[in-house]
Amino acid sequence: MDVLFWQLVHLLLRDGYRIAQLSERGDEIWLESGHWRRPTLVRLVRADFDWSRSLRLDIEYTWQLIRQMNGRKIGKGGRVVNVYVMAYPPVDDWEFLVSKPLPLPGAADGGFETLLIHSGNADEMLLRLGDLIGVSLRPQPLAEEADPFAVAERLKHEVLTEWRRQREEERRLFDYGKPVFTKLLIIVQVAMFLVLEWSGGSTNPDVLIHYGAKFNPLIEAGEWWRFLTPMVLHIGLLHLLTNTFALYYLGMTVERLYGSLRFLVIYITAGFFGTLASFLFTPSLSAGASGAIFGLFGALLYFGTVYRHLFFRTMGMNVVSLIVINLLFGLLVPGIDNAGHIGGLIGGFLAAGAVHLPKHAAWGRQFRALAAAVLLAAAGLWVGFR
Repeated sequence: MDVLFWQLVHLLLRDGYRIAQLSERGDEIWLESGHWRRPTLVRLVRADFDWSRSLRLDIEYTWQLIRQMNGRKIGKGGRVVNVYVMAYPPVDDWEFLVSKPLPLPGAADGGFETLLIHSGNADEMLLRLGDLIGVSLRPQPLAEEADPFAVAERLKHEVLTEWRRQREEERRLFDYGKPVFTKLLIIVQVAMFLVLEWSGGSTNPDVLIHYGAKFNPLIEAGEWWRFLTPMVLHIGLLHLLTNTFALYYLGMTVERLYGSLRFLVIYITAGFFGTLASFLFTPSLSAGASGAIFGLFGALLYFGTVYRHLFFRTMGMNVVSLIVINLLFGLLVPGIDNAGHIGGLIGGFLAAGAVHLPKHAAWGRQFRALAAAVLLAAAGLWVGFR
């Protein structure tokens, strides 16, 4: 059964599952699928419970643990499959503990399923487990001369090696690039603010218009560069400070994830889309890096579509919460250009899709994102200059 336990881990890894958590002794492993619409968590436990009470307590503990996640890891339609691999089942009545799935919050058609695989029902339970998670589970039988203890140790070593490789790969994802342009953009923002103050004040409309703020009549007159120049202009010290801090924290993260050149493309594209949306929906004078900064949120959301579980395991809920809070704040507080924020968010997401993540080309996905960005920009310009 030790061999079967590690063979199951191997088969799931081969089918695209990733190790989410592994106990120190290696007798409990959580694996997560990469399926977007129907995510699945599989908990594999190699244990021998003599009495059903111990099994019941472990099932209840795990069920409560999953319930505390509030469906974050599985979502609507997902499920958790709790699998025990045992040499022999408990000596007293235990079947009622695994006869029905337990409900989970947010998982309308999913649930918490428990399977107990032992030496007497392995073939039947492997078929059922395969049906639940959509994976063909056909472990290779041991050769007659094979030492099962040696085989189990070899399989365990291979799994642990893969676990370390995954963790190193995830670490490298967050440390690919150096935040060069983030720092440079901050310097440019501060320098331009000082220029505005020196020239008559950053809150003076004439000064802002002179240095390139978004002003619809001049854009309609052909000053197209005003789709980009507002990104480095700020109206008042508070505006500068809030955007500079946001750029520092978000920019550092996005530039490390995507690399410097991709980051710059995302930032400029998001800034353009933010100004374009403001041009279409807001007639007032405006400036600021907010649209481009919201584009960095969009880039993080795109990262979440590629590495869904990693995203929600690390920063996902914080990113989503900040987007919602900022958009609601923009709706409730007058004078905030929410159209620019939404435009930047969309532009950043599409730009991130077009450049994609380093060393992870997805040409079909990139082409669709690029085509969507070009068509959306062309449509916006056509409507704006009609």
